[in-house]
Amino acid sequence: MRVPLDYYRILGLPLAASDEQLRQSYSDRIVQLPRREYSQTAISSRKQLIEEAYVVLSNPTKRSSYDQLYLAHAYGHEGSGDAGVAVENQTPSHTADPDIQGLSIDISPEELVGTLLIFQELGEYELVLKLGHNYLTTQRALASAREADDLPSEEFLEGSDYPDVVLTVALACLELGREQWQQGHYENAAVSLETGQELLTHEGLFANVQEEIQADLYKLRPYRILELLALPLEKVAQRRQGLAFLHEILSDRGGIDGTGNDQSGLNIDDFLRFIQQIRNYLTVAEQHRLFEAESKRPSAVASYLAVYALLARGFSQRQPALIRQAKQMLMQLGKRQDVHLEQSLCALLLGQTEEATRVLELSQEYEALAFIREKSLDAPDLLPGLCLYAEQWLQHEVFIHFRDLAKQQASLKDYFANPQVQAYLEALPSDAENIEEWGVINRQSFYQRSSLPDLSARPGQKIPDNTNFTATVGNKQPDPTSGDTHSPRDVARFSRPQAQGGATHADVNNVARSNPPRQVKKRRRRKPTGPVNNGYPQQQPAFATTLEGKTRLVWTVFASLAGVLVFWLLVSTTFAWVRNLFSPVPALEGKQLFVQVNQPPVEIPDVASQLQPPGGSLTEGAAQEVIQTWLSTKAVALGPTHNMASLPDILTGEVLTQWRQLAQQEKLQNRHRTYNHTVKVEYVDQKADQAVVVATVREVTQFYSQSQIRNFTDETLRVRYSLLRRADVWQIENMSVVNQT
Repeated sequence: MRVPLDYYRILGLPLAASDEQLRQSYSDRIVQLPRREYSQTAISSRKQLIEEAYVVLSNPTKRSSYDQLYLAHAYGHEGSGDAGVAVENQTPSHTADPDIQGLSIDISPEELVGTLLIFQELGEYELVLKLGHNYLTTQRALASAREADDLPSEEFLEGSDYPDVVLTVALACLELGREQWQQGHYENAAVSLETGQELLTHEGLFANVQEEIQADLYKLRPYRILELLALPLEKVAQRRQGLAFLHEILSDRGGIDGTGNDQSGLNIDDFLRFIQQIRNYLTVAEQHRLFEAESKRPSAVASYLAVYALLARGFSQRQPALIRQAKQMLMQLGKRQDVHLEQSLCALLLGQTEEATRVLELSQEYEALAFIREKSLDAPDLLPGLCLYAEQWLQHEVFIHFRDLAKQQASLKDYFANPQVQAYLEALPSDAENIEEWGVINRQSFYQRSSLPDLSARPGQKIPDNTNFTATVGNKQPDPTSGDTHSPRDVARFSRPQAQGGATHADVNNVARSNPPRQVKKRRRRKPTGPVNNGYPQQQPAFATTLEGKTRLVWTVFASLAGVLVFWLLVSTTFAWVRNLFSPVPALEGKQLFVQVNQPPVEIPDVASQLQPPGGSLTEGAAQEVIQTWLSTKAVALGPTHNMASLPDILTGEVLTQWRQLAQQEKLQNRHRTYNHTVKVEYVDQKADQAVVVATVREVTQFYSQSQIRNFTDETLRVRYSLLRRADVWQIENMSVVNQT
């Protein structure tokens, strides 16, 4: 089989790589192993390809011939005759297959799985899927033929490279899905992840990889919801799928403000921001159905959002029955917080003007009240300002959160002129009957509201504009029923208009217009000047005199206790003075130690100072520190910053040159690694200023290219270190891997 691969890509080297870089790259590639799920056959196949590439490129004659072929292909000289150059029984040539671009080599069937592993390490996921699916299809066909001939097909598949190829294809789907996720193509990412999961499930292989893919699908689900709901309304099936995903998440969490785990990584605050975002992609009917159903869990947040959906739908579709339903839901919410303003607006839209003005006076939304009073200066009541406020509030604070109403105009005149609205309002009870419903609300104690963070804030990772919710895991989730949690109005985040200049007369049938309302600051609560009942002053109760007498008694008791305390302090101070006069404490002689809070009494060595072991024997503890220092220095040199300044402090000789060149090469190719090490020293053998240390090192490595993760390894190595002491500092002059597991 011919595959689009060349020896330089196998070793991850440029054409101008030096011999030292070639040796170092070969050493690194051999040491770096694929995931532990792979069989020894797959690991050997990959190793064979790496060794073949090294054999050709390490031979000056063969490398010269290969470079000519490489350059001929790179500059398009297909007919130069170099394509016929044979290199160690491999005949690289430019293939005529338009689907396979780049220099190509012939591989044996035994080398296919190793080739797929190398392609995956290079990020060629689509090529892995193409070659891998072709192989799996062929193997399945052969297995079916064997089964038709009454031969054991399962043993045939298990004895081949089939499981390794299945794993490679599934991992390619996983990495391709993550890449598409990062690019903002969420549905494409889901398709890739689901393809890999279905393959593993069908084959019944690698349950741990299936779980890894499923975890990514759970985390991807909120992004998919946003992408699907943002589609045009004509995409009915796709948007219905997005709503289905949303219902699944709500079910897993136990509601909008529930504490269940939907595996998305979103805590309560993150999920509330997410709900705020999706509202802009839902129609008024969709929000009505969604939040009304969620309010029955019960959920105060869902109830408040359902109120706004009912108001918006009832007004825009001329269905005052929905507004009356919103009014009834507000009566329940009023037991926990001040929703008098919304209740007043509902009464207004139901034509209950007297009730609207009476309930409005109970509200503590002082900025809104100031606006309404200013617009009602020349009127006998607050009705003109309330009508103006209601129209602007619907237009600029309610409609904008519904996809199909964002550009619709709100007109009270058109609403009340509708025959259907007039017929319904005429059948409603009178104002006097409705006002009695609110009698208990004025005596409720309301929870103080807190505010949510800015919903437009973006997370640390780059994601599209329609997905600005933060994916935070592990935060403590507040109790939705407590006073410290976010109130429903805070979640809705609807601003109030402030007072604006110019008095305007208005009534229900003729509403004046002004500029859109501005967002107001956090309101201040007025302290009542005395007891109130339904907004009116009330005389003090008859038992006030008795209460006053009890208060004086309490103050008398407190004053007596305070006098006793002062007397005791005076007595104890006098006694201490007399005792010190007759039995003085002996004074200290000589120069006293001067200790400062901000300065240590002895010098503390600098954390960044070099390791300075004693000039005697090298203990296991000191050897452990030397090896750990080297591993930390290696992580910094090959990490994102490529800081090589500390390499000469721990390495010496040829090994210093090798690692410095490797770090420079990684930096030039925009690649880096991250490490996690665990070290255990087995024994130390010291002779004067030289020592040999054998240690077991577990090294977990993540390989990055172009800031994208490309590979992951978890190895346990038994390493032999040769140490040299110079100026009482131990340095590593050589290291080699004894064995690995």
